[in-house]
Amino acid sequence: MSNPDIFTLDSRLDNDCFVLGQLKTSRLLLLNNALVPWFILVPDTTATEIYELPHAQQLELLEEINIISNHLKQNFAVDKLNVAAIGNIVKQMHIHIVGRHVDDFCWPGVVWGADAKQAYKDNEVETIKSQLTDKLPEFFHSN
Repeated sequence: MSNPDIFTLDSRLDNDCFVLGQLKTSRLLLLNNALVPWFILVPDTTATEIYELPHAQQLELLEEINIISNHLKQNFAVDKLNVAAIGNIVKQMHIHIVGRHVDDFCWPGVVWGADAKQAYKDNEVETIKSQLTDKLPEFFHSN
């Protein structure tokens, strides 16, 4: 589990996202754009590339990607998942898990860097956090 006393979230992620809570090895964020369900995992590491993680942490991260991906498919009725660790601007390791719909704002194009945005309402974020807490109690702990 991450040590919140030494973990520092990149300021750009902090500004653009809601910190929902903690998984075993990663912070779980929600990008503040309600146009698509967009989660971001931020592992507790100073490494910038996945291959640099110890093998055990790589496996834990893969499990977290699978858990959040499955949660998106089951609870947001998405048609496709986009999963990526790009990190060209934000060097801190982070993995995007984005639920896509065939009728979303930029389908079939990429969502990375798209200008269209719609901020979440506070109650929407709380609903998503409660849903994670209720459906994933053995994996997710809210802040």
